[in-house]
Amino acid sequence: MYNTDIPSRAELPSSKQLIRSTIMAVVSAVILLFTVVLPSEYGLDPTGIGRTLGLTDMGEIKTRLAQEAAADEAATLAARSATPALAATSKAIATEAAQSSAPSASSGSGVVWRDEMTFILAPGQGTEVKLKMKEGEKTLFSWTVQGGVVNFDTHGDSLVRSISYEKGRSVPSDDGELVAAFTGNHGWFWRNRGQADVKVVLRTSGQYSDLKQVQ
Repeated sequence: MYNTDIPSRAELPSSKQLIRSTIMAVVSAVILLFTVVLPSEYGLDPTGIGRTLGLTDMGEIKTRLAQEAAADEAATLAARSATPALAATSKAIATEAAQSSAPSASSGSGVVWRDEMTFILAPGQGTEVKLKMKEGEKTLFSWTVQGGVVNFDTHGDSLVRSISYEKGRSVPSDDGELVAAFTGNHGWFWRNRGQADVKVVLRTSGQYSDLKQVQ
């Protein structure tokens, strides 16, 4: 014997009501997809709302982390398949190149720097610095790592475009000129894949209107 009353036919929703509810649910899901999910998970912001809410930056960082993790896994598999002699030779060459390139990146060559930022990265930690630049503007930069090396991605992004200028793995320093391919944010993402804290020092000078660190 059941204690629950069976609803009458009049109490049940009509087919028209069910269709309307389904349409409303689909529309709500599409709105959430374009305003929340795509910006926060994939860095895609077709409406511009994600940038306003700060979700797009989070999605861009997640995307870069996923790409970096995939690159690390591929590099690990390649290293395991290499012979010990080849691995030792590659390590010696990389160490020699890092030692020879470090002084030039930190010297500055007489440049009068406009801004300088310093931050500490714990093992596994990453950070990003962005400059607001107009298309064609140029910025001189120099960054060095004290206590280790980092993986980096020099890139740019706007509401409609993105670009990766250069990527590197286990790099102690870099310097040069960043030329904006389009109007938007341009800068660097670093990650410490080592076993100890490292200190990153960034110096910039040139044509940009804003400089900020994105955690």
